[in-house]
Amino acid sequence: MRSWQVERRKRTRQLIELGGLVAKASIVELTNHDRAVIYGAMLWIAAKLQGHDGEHARGLWAAKGRQAFDAEWHEDQKSQRT
Repeated sequence: MRSWQVERRKRTRQLIELGGLVAKASIVELTNHDRAVIYGAMLWIAAKLQGHDGEHARGLWAAKGRQAFDAEWHEDQKSQRT
């Protein structure tokens, strides 16, 4: 396989995973599928991360994300046992 094909597949996988996170967070439904709202929110996040309290926001959001992933994992483990 050519290197550009490998890179294209990597990028496609990354975009699919990121889209999955948007869906997993219920953002699509909460914004009524409004791409302008979703894009605006992402621009706000980017600006926040570039601001003077960006590292603080990054830490808070990372902790919240890890907590959600852990809760989901525990729920999956629980449902597999039953």
